[in-house]
Amino acid sequence: MQVRGKIDRIDVKFLSVLQREGRITNAALADAVGLSQSPCLQRLKRLEAAGYISGYGTEIDLAKLGDTLTVFTEMSLKDHRSEDFKVFEAGLDAFPEIVECHLVRGGYE
Repeated sequence: MQVRGKIDRIDVKFLSVLQREGRITNAALADAVGLSQSPCLQRLKRLEAAGYISGYGTEIDLAKLGDTLTVFTEMSLKDHRSEDFKVFEAGLDAFPEIVECHLVRGGYE
């Protein structure tokens, strides 16, 4: 488990800008948050090291690739301990087709 330091208003602004524009250059990010480039890059590296930024990705328009299928299914675990959820999540990693998994509580209608 990573120990996360406190974040300030500039860090929050960083995260907000990066969430909207993941491919932004360091120069543009520095301008957006009001810092020079060197402190901007240092702060970015600190946020990555602390685990606030876990990665960078691309949002793909799957409809452009052809027909798609979205499937919702219900799965139940025999036990609900923290370790059981970790084992379940690790098992999901074996299936790259699974792009989301949600924990839902309560009954279904």
